[in-house]
Amino acid sequence: MIRSIAAALAAFALLAFAAKAEEAKKTEAKEEKTEKKEKKADKKAEKAEKKAEKTEKKVEKSEK
Repeated sequence: MIRSIAAALAAFALLAFAAKAEEAKKTEAKEEKTEKKEKKADKKAEKAEKKAEKTEKKVEKSEK
C-alpha cells in the first residue's frame, strides 16, 4: 500500500513539473516572438527615416 501511495505521489509530482516546464517554454517562445516583432518594427522605422532623408535631399537639390 505504501508503494502505491509513493508511486501516486511521484506521478503527481512529475505531472506538475511537466506542466510547469511547458508553461515556461511557451512563455519563452512568446518573448522571442515579441522581440523579433520589435526588431522588425525598428528596422522598418529606420528604413522609413532614411527614405525621408533621401527625399528631403532631393527636394533641396531641386530647389537650388
